[in-house]
Amino acid sequence: MSGRLRAASIHILTAVGAVLALLALQAAHHADWQMMFVWLGIALIVDAVDGPLARLFDVKAVLPRFSGERLDLIIDYLTYVAIPAFVLTETNLLPEAFQLPAAIAILLSGLFHVSDVNSKTEEGFFVGFPAVWNIVLLYLFVLGLPPMVALAVVGGLVLLTFVPILYVHPFRVVRLRILTGLVTLAWMVVSAIAVANPFPSARWVQITLLAVAAYFAAVGLSRSLRRAW
Repeated sequence: MSGRLRAASIHILTAVGAVLALLALQAAHHADWQMMFVWLGIALIVDAVDGPLARLFDVKAVLPRFSGERLDLIIDYLTYVAIPAFVLTETNLLPEAFQLPAAIAILLSGLFHVSDVNSKTEEGFFVGFPAVWNIVLLYLFVLGLPPMVALAVVGGLVLLTFVPILYVHPFRVVRLRILTGLVTLAWMVVSAIAVANPFPSARWVQITLLAVAAYFAAVGLSRSLRRAW
């Protein structure tokens, strides 16, 4: 395979995320939440592999006219932000009066994150909550929180988008990379089990996913404190 064809194939792989977003949106429209998360999960996997492939084959140099980074941001906004915001207006996860305002807050804060040129450190940490609303949405389905508690979680994370606390990237941060990779793998397995079963999830699934969230929060907070000192 020629270098240009291989580079174009990687861009196409990234662009497939838009198709996955459409399929997830269609599933959400029919309230098929399990299938929606299947499509969002596949999009998450695509997002995890296309960047390393692009760097491995130096796609930016081979096809300089087309920005893989810009394409990736567009797809991420669809799958990480826009679809979760839509879903929150279509479910009873939040109090009815706050569903649309919360969705608008997610859309606007997500735009802030994706347009922020300082949203990542040189170490690979995200600065501020990284707008992973697809994952937050999964947790809301898994946990089955009371609507007012779920609203407090959403509101807190919107605010944390603008607070320069660090959040670990599961693949780019070198510190604790092996442990973080193993924790991420465990998260993927348990999340798949959660999606394959009715919501809210079994208690052991809830505890495991909360433990993973606590691990990621602790790593980011620890680095934030050391950075501040």
